[in-house]
Amino acid sequence: MNNIVIKNEFPPNFEELKKAANRTSNWRERLEAVEELGQWKHEETMKLLTRIMENDTVYKVQETAFQKLKAFGQGARLPAQKKGDLIKGATKALVRIKKSLPKGHTFEEFKEKLQKMRSDIYDTYEGEKGADFDQWLENTWASL
Repeated sequence: MNNIVIKNEFPPNFEELKKAANRTSNWRERLEAVEELGQWKHEETMKLLTRIMENDTVYKVQETAFQKLKAFGQGARLPAQKKGDLIKGATKALVRIKKSLPKGHTFEEFKEKLQKMRSDIYDTYEGEKGADFDQWLENTWASL
């Protein structure tokens, strides 16, 4: 465990952390925001961490928020990991993107268009699948 000092005060950069925690197209920024929020034991930071724990689309971010709340002595319960579409309508969006590309397009073209058109879906599944993301996306693309 790293030696992070928990401060019982309001973080001076709370608004920036809140914005980062709400950035749907960047799970890494949300994770960093959770890490920093976890250093400030305050009613507002605990509310935000609870919301993130209950609602974030990337389970790793939810788990980290849970750990931070636990470190604060909060009786938090980690939600079960979601099955199926992590973002409502993700499969439909993937089908639409594939259909919008010319016949015979490559997987790389599909991946690039997904990242441009639906960065929220791209980012969420990249965060959730980790190292298996490319393989998962290619299999999904092939099966659409």
